[in-house]
Amino acid sequence: MKAPLCVRLPCSKQKVEVHQPGGPGGPECLAHPQHPLRPHVAGRPLLHHIGRRYGGGPEGGDVPAHRPAAEEMRPEGDAVVPAGLGRPAVPGHAEARRAVAHLHAAEQPAVRRHLQPAGRLLPGDLPAEDPHHGALQRPDAQEISVQSPVGFPAAAVCRRRHRPGVFLIPYLLIVFVGGIPIFFLEIALGQFMKAGSINVWNIAPLFKGLGYSSMVIVFFCNTYYIMVLAWGFYYLIKSFSSALPWSTCDNEWNTPNCLETFHHLHCSNASLANATVGGANLTCADLADARSPIIEFWENKVLNISSGLDQPGRINWELMLCLMAVWVLVYFCVWKGVKSTGKIVYFTATFPYVVLIILLVRGVTLPGAYNGIMYYIKPDWSKLEEAQVWIDAGTQIFFSYAIGLGALTALGSYNRFNNDCYKDAFVLALINSGTSFFSGFVVFSILGFMAAEQGVDVSQVAESGPGLAFIAYPKAVSLMPVAPLWAALFFFMLLLLGLDSQFVGVEGFVTGILDLFPGKYYHRYKREIAVAICCLLCFIIDLSMVTQGGMYVFQLFDYYSASGMTLLWQAFWECIVVAWVYGADRFMDDVARMIGYRPFPWMKWCWSFITPCVCMGIFLFHLVNYKPLTYNTVYVYPWWGEVIGWCLALSSMLCIPVSLLYKFFRAKGTVRERWAHLTSPVWGPHHLEYMAPDIGPLSSLTPGSDDNKVIIFESVM
Repeated sequence: MKAPLCVRLPCSKQKVEVHQPGGPGGPECLAHPQHPLRPHVAGRPLLHHIGRRYGGGPEGGDVPAHRPAAEEMRPEGDAVVPAGLGRPAVPGHAEARRAVAHLHAAEQPAVRRHLQPAGRLLPGDLPAEDPHHGALQRPDAQEISVQSPVGFPAAAVCRRRHRPGVFLIPYLLIVFVGGIPIFFLEIALGQFMKAGSINVWNIAPLFKGLGYSSMVIVFFCNTYYIMVLAWGFYYLIKSFSSALPWSTCDNEWNTPNCLETFHHLHCSNASLANATVGGANLTCADLADARSPIIEFWENKVLNISSGLDQPGRINWELMLCLMAVWVLVYFCVWKGVKSTGKIVYFTATFPYVVLIILLVRGVTLPGAYNGIMYYIKPDWSKLEEAQVWIDAGTQIFFSYAIGLGALTALGSYNRFNNDCYKDAFVLALINSGTSFFSGFVVFSILGFMAAEQGVDVSQVAESGPGLAFIAYPKAVSLMPVAPLWAALFFFMLLLLGLDSQFVGVEGFVTGILDLFPGKYYHRYKREIAVAICCLLCFIIDLSMVTQGGMYVFQLFDYYSASGMTLLWQAFWECIVVAWVYGADRFMDDVARMIGYRPFPWMKWCWSFITPCVCMGIFLFHLVNYKPLTYNTVYVYPWWGEVIGWCLALSSMLCIPVSLLYKFFRAKGTVRERWAHLTSPVWGPHHLEYMAPDIGPLSSLTPGSDDNKVIIFESVM
């Protein structure tokens, strides 16, 4: 077992000695029974704390470890432990921080010579204010990382294709071989590196393009996903009326084919058999063109959709005002960081469940609901041979889990260093998938009723894609007593779900941007300015989605920019870099240092073999079975629309190889030297604090004078 490295720092800061235990001046390290590879001593996790300055006698005794309250964590002066150390206030820690900073800046070459095989120290003093330290100790900062991904099931309903029964089989399989392992990987990586989506890849600087790729993806996702919120806000406003506007056919946007209530008779032979509609007799030919007022409200009023992508048309000013209002709301919820957002999430992540339960109770009592639910849970085994089912499952999981967006690493960076992210990952994944599965019962019970009402198969009731949530759910609330009240509650819930997801995306993007700026560029309102610029840029792009051709633009972003191709490509490289470049066993050791125990080896096996194969296999399936994008299975996008879509996809995917080649050929030395240098981790100053073990009793050591007092810590890097 390799002995820990001891570093002696004279208080005069004139000389730094780096030596192995047993060497000259090194007996102190031999006095410590703890070893960095031992996860527990006396029932507590090691490797969270930095060694304290000692004097001798009773004052030099051990300091009891515990998780302090939030008020104990904030740096209030020299007598308070640095944020994230998990120690109560102890005199001397401030000196330790300054000494470590001096070790980085003044004597870095001497230390770097010994630490180079395992990593590099990031030069420079400790920042005056680390955004990943001050907030990470607060419970609400932890809460946002627990609750925020719950909002993504709102997108799950929108993205699900019409193969729900068989869809659940590959979905559950990929959850355990791909979703949970990468979900845990990203949270743990952010928690360990204490950085956003870009700087987190200092763990292997050659592959920092992964950070830029995730930033591009999350920027596109922030841009188009907020349209779901704008549509929901529009429906919310329209709900405040005596009669819901999508429940009748006497509005200006309705066509002669609009029928409020109709039922198909047996018209398989296309005869002129009659169907009764509101007391009037219509032929089967008339019923073939019949349209629900809900669909007409969605397409003719909300979207006012044009004939194609080449017909953008005019801006829908009502929808634009809703979009502007939502962006303003997002800005003021995110601009102060996770402290303010975490408090909002307590409400936004719990209230939607109340509404979903009420809608489910109403849905299962409707005629035809049983057929819809059976269509949802009964698999068609022949569909498993279709590659699209597996592609949809992988895309849905990665999108709903926010994998590859950099948001999980950003939120993980705000966690305590010893937070049990392993347990969190499983709990979050089960909540996420459970909510998606539960919401499916709500949707398909309503679709079953609509199918029974119209006398058609469930698969023919509602379109796939983003319109599903704005057709099935409005139909459900229109059938309830006091329909406007329930409509307002539902769309308020949808707005909250969307805000949860938008908080995650914007926070991940802004955190990555701010991490790029060193401390010398610190500005009092730097975060507020960055959030404002992000929201403004996204709003300008969103203007193309509130036109008459906006839905076609929305689907371009949805199908290409944050699709299965880009997310699977991102996840594949994340596994390769962590498992094969940095080292799966090495990262498992790092996780053990954080949480106090070693995760089940299944995670390591997935990162190394299973998950990369699954991601690349589905990715290749996607390319081989690629089909041109269509809207509502009718409109086929023009060739130049496909080109725009591929440009959106490649803008993120190419960041990884382009950045890799640029860094590699720009470096100097032989190929081996370049690889060794560019794959050597760049540690931040906080690692020397967080990764040093408990020092244990020091009373047996001889007190020294002011000239020879030292700070002792064991480095595991």
